[in-house]
Amino acid sequence: MFERFTKDARAVVTGAVEHAEGAGAGSVDAEHLLLALLDREGSRASFALAALGLAERGDAVRQALGQARRRAGLSQADTEALAGLGIDVSEIVARVEEAHGAGAMDRGGQGRRPGRRRPFGKGAKETLEKALRIAVARRDRHIGDEHILLALTVRPGVSGEVLADHGVTHESVTRVLYGGGTAKAG
Repeated sequence: MFERFTKDARAVVTGAVEHAEGAGAGSVDAEHLLLALLDREGSRASFALAALGLAERGDAVRQALGQARRRAGLSQADTEALAGLGIDVSEIVARVEEAHGAGAMDRGGQGRRPGRRRPFGKGAKETLEKALRIAVARRDRHIGDEHILLALTVRPGVSGEVLADHGVTHESVTRVLYGGGTAKAG
């Protein structure tokens, strides 16, 4: 599959690994792919993100991802579902951090073995597989960073939720990249 990745898509994957390493994460996750996409310039995905106004709000996206890490990777939807059961995730996070320090629930370093490459977690694998399916469905001969972005918008979880909260949906990205709007990525 990776032989079909464009230079930009490969840079996203490499960037995701770097983000995972920088965070001390045990594996590369979908959130790391999103962070790597936010770092990109001059690519189809970066064009789409800029056209949708996310380039100016990148810090807000990073902050939302950081908040999800503090909640042990729970999405806002997960947090709301637990609240419906009477479980206050914010209170739990506060108590755990009070006892064990800030960021104690962050999934970051769990399972990391020194000297070994970081494996791709389930979320990252599913995102890359979905990117392949999107490219095949569009009859594209390559997998670009735009396909990774589209895959993140349709995959349930923190990344898709954060993107949607900032107005980046599958429909809006498709409109910017492939038409139906005034701007079209070249």
